Amino acid sequence: MKYRIAIFDMDGTILNTLEDLADTMNYCLKSYGMPERSLNEIKSFVGNGIRRLVEQAVPKGTDAESMDEIFTSFNRYYKDHCALKTRPYEGIKEVLEKLKDKGILTAVVSNKADYAVEKLCQEYFDGLFDYSVGDQEGMRRKPYPDSLNSVLEHFGAKPNEAVYIGDSEVDYQTAQNAGVDIIMVSWGFREEDYLISIGAEKIIHEPYEILKEMGID
Repeated sequence: MKYRIAIFDMDGTILNTLEDLADTMNYCLKSYGMPERSLNEIKSFVGNGIRRLVEQAVPKGTDAESMDEIFTSFNRYYKDHCALKTRPYEGIKEVLEKLKDKGILTAVVSNKADYAVEKLCQEYFDGLFDYSVGDQEGMRRKPYPDSLNSVLEHFGAKPNEAVYIGDSEVDYQTAQNAGVDIIMVSWGFREEDYLISIGAEKIIHEPYEILKEMGID
């Protein structure tokens, strides 16, 4: 087999989280008398963590104190509403089961809050991931390589033994910064033309293609 570790982004790669993220963001914006955002707008904002999502979603000129309050409000609300409309992409669970069956180690690396990563992994993929890393104190967010490096360290692996599967420019940059191979997916939160424009060379269109890229029949 080509790799012994498969590392997955979460939002837009294994889970379609868009509607729950948008509903939470719009709940917070409405609570503060701010205009709501469309699904497409939220889609373009996702990838750099909740703080950055809030910064992009609020009106320009919003003061730092209000952004702090909305950020806190988002986390409080999302913790209880992150799994209402969120669903795995079709075929992802079967791929993960096949990877586990073949002895491949699996992990999630996300800029999503760590509490949500843990909850969603348990809710939708119980027992299918060996390790997960979300946004947490003391670790720089993607595209810094810290989270990917933590996976490699946890498994005692070298960069060439792992592949990262993601859907955004942040994932592409993170893999480059960590020296890990990257597989980009076309079903996520970025259009394929955009992925090509940032230099992505390996783009897949169906989850089962992950197995082929890993050298698994």
